[in-house]
Amino acid sequence: MALNANDRSIATFTMAAHALVHWFETSIPIFLVVWLAEFDISVALVGFVVTLGYAPFGIGALPGGILADRYGPKRLILGCLLGMSLSFVALAGASLVDSIYAVAIGLILWGITASVYHPAGLALISTGVDDRGTVFAWHGIAGNVGIALGPFVAATLLIVLEWHVVAALLAVPGLVATLYGLQANFDPVATVADDVDASPDEALSLPELLSSTRTLFASAFAIIFVIVAFEGLYYRGMLTYLPEILDGLGAIQGIEIAPALERYDIDPAFYIYVGLLVVGMGGQYAAGKLVDRVAPARGLAASFAILTALALAFVPVTGMGLGPILVLCGVFGFFLFAIQPFYQNAVAVYTGADSRGLSYGYTYLGEFGIGATSIAVGGFVLGISETWFFATIAVFSILGAALSAALLFGLDRLYTGEPTAAGQAMDD
Repeated sequence: MALNANDRSIATFTMAAHALVHWFETSIPIFLVVWLAEFDISVALVGFVVTLGYAPFGIGALPGGILADRYGPKRLILGCLLGMSLSFVALAGASLVDSIYAVAIGLILWGITASVYHPAGLALISTGVDDRGTVFAWHGIAGNVGIALGPFVAATLLIVLEWHVVAALLAVPGLVATLYGLQANFDPVATVADDVDASPDEALSLPELLSSTRTLFASAFAIIFVIVAFEGLYYRGMLTYLPEILDGLGAIQGIEIAPALERYDIDPAFYIYVGLLVVGMGGQYAAGKLVDRVAPARGLAASFAILTALALAFVPVTGMGLGPILVLCGVFGFFLFAIQPFYQNAVAVYTGADSRGLSYGYTYLGEFGIGATSIAVGGFVLGISETWFFATIAVFSILGAALSAALLFGLDRLYTGEPTAAGQAMDD
């Protein structure tokens, strides 16, 4: 089914913004190795500085969802695009004062402005798009493009340019997208029923926020929130440590890389990681096309089961040589990102349109906030052994699969008295 004009306009706008959020996000670790050399500081200090940027990115998702309900998602997304771009301009300016603390300020500004995108963007798709599954798919693919291109472009430009020039150049696409967004025209609530008020015309007081939160978590959304948290624990743990694990494999270390990239310790594992992200675009698209045909809980349960098997497969496969490792990474990338359209649609299915921003705010607090704790857990168990690491990651997906299966077989009746019809949103 071809997208109608309103769907196309929302899809283009949100795809550009989603790609750029991850474009900026994944370029930051590339700069990390440069800052270590440029400012002659410890790994602990530069790690703390980068954390100052990433922490607001997760924590700010909930306030971002509240603001999206208050002011409308388009305003929030435009502010996000402009804020992220200016933050990287500020990063470039940090070289003028030659201070890592100026870098910290730029990263904090980036984290705050970037945090509003996911609740605002997904709320816009869920209330404005008719062919939601297809747009969720293309939206996810755009995010993967940003995830893959951000570090790739940053690393490549650093071969010939100084880091502050690269930071300024990375801001240019964000400024262009902001100009495009200012003239984009669409109906943000095109698919909301006439008797549902999803317009951003009333301030949300603290008592109203608490009441809306209680109502939300007294519904089946509470189950979805926990499922997404388990997905976030799996996702963040695997993507944080997989490049390091791959880099330590003998089969990977034997690959030659361009001497120019050795300046910044960019190794073959990095390019395998980028390839994994590219394959993930196929997973996003395939799952997005299934969203309208498969009940959210069924898709989540199947995806978690596959991710469990893949996590456990890494232990034996990593000793089989380069070919099997590349195949496993490709399959892993496909299914790691295939699960995302299912949980994004599940939020739309199990929540009302009038609190969609708040719903996605909590969703991405679980994804990026709770999910980030697996970095600490994963680092601890990886220090014991890789087997323990992959087993721990598999536990997250096993719990996600169990909860998704329970939802599939009627766990939501505890909240609603009757199950929500598969694939039918509450506001349709």
